[in-house]
Amino acid sequence: MKRISEWLPTSVDKRVRVLAWIYLTAQILLVGTGGLVRLTGSGLGCPTWPRCTDGSFVNTPEMGIHGVIEFGNRLLGVVLGLVAIAAFLAVVRVRRSRPDLFWLALLAGLGIPAQAVIGGVSVLVKLNPYVVGLHFVISVALVGLCTVFVHRVYTGNPRRILAVPGWFRLLTYATAAVILVTILVGIVTTGSGPHAGDANAPRNGLDSELLQHVHSWPAYATLALTIALVVASVALALPPRGWAVLLLIIEAGQIGIGLLQANIGLPPVLVGIHMVLSCVLAAGMTAVVLNLTVPSANPTSTSVPLAESAAAR
Repeated sequence: MKRISEWLPTSVDKRVRVLAWIYLTAQILLVGTGGLVRLTGSGLGCPTWPRCTDGSFVNTPEMGIHGVIEFGNRLLGVVLGLVAIAAFLAVVRVRRSRPDLFWLALLAGLGIPAQAVIGGVSVLVKLNPYVVGLHFVISVALVGLCTVFVHRVYTGNPRRILAVPGWFRLLTYATAAVILVTILVGIVTTGSGPHAGDANAPRNGLDSELLQHVHSWPAYATLALTIALVVASVALALPPRGWAVLLLIIEAGQIGIGLLQANIGLPPVLVGIHMVLSCVLAAGMTAVVLNLTVPSANPTSTSVPLAESAAAR
């Protein structure tokens, strides 16, 4: 035990940064495998929880490919849990100097067993679309937390000051709010569509075609707001400009795939990509918000010179 303790980082070094990226990547990949479960009709491949069957924790040959896919997703959830433990241990010895990393790792780590329970409940209620939707919402939240974790291992935890004009900050928050609405409406839309995870799984009973149109409204609003963010941040040379451009690229891809899948009958591959890109979109938006501030040169300063400079241009 002492040897393990001695191996743990005493500063935010390369090991911590690599683990942070692995953690974020694993969170997003698990959404992809969860989508695979749903889109292949394998949601009840393991018909019970926490066991895969009443008599086995693992899938059996009689369960076929659906059992393999569902159990594989559960196994990847265990791998993510191990990554979360590793990330937490990596910041335990720096908890006094970097309490932000400690609490981020702890909170994100606690989200994983919560996800496991919600996933188990979704199986026990035969893939109720609202429970499945909650499962996805938590995934998006965990992606956001892991994005903050990655950001903090690179930027440290000094006093930070606003580096953009106040109106730009409000525009950013408005964009984030509309992205959240877009994701939530997308979840409800998916709950009304054909990809239930199992042939006998319930749907929410809402008009799928109408919801596809409703889902597009905040998506287009998001695109317009993001274009405004890009134009303003590039013109004023604001710190979030690179992330805003990346966010616009992600949105363009997401909207393109959304339009394509809606016009060719919701093929599973495109629906799966659309799900994963939702989490990538959440990560990109989080990065833009995080870069609204920069470390202060004077730890006691309350001024916002960069914001004032940008506002004056």
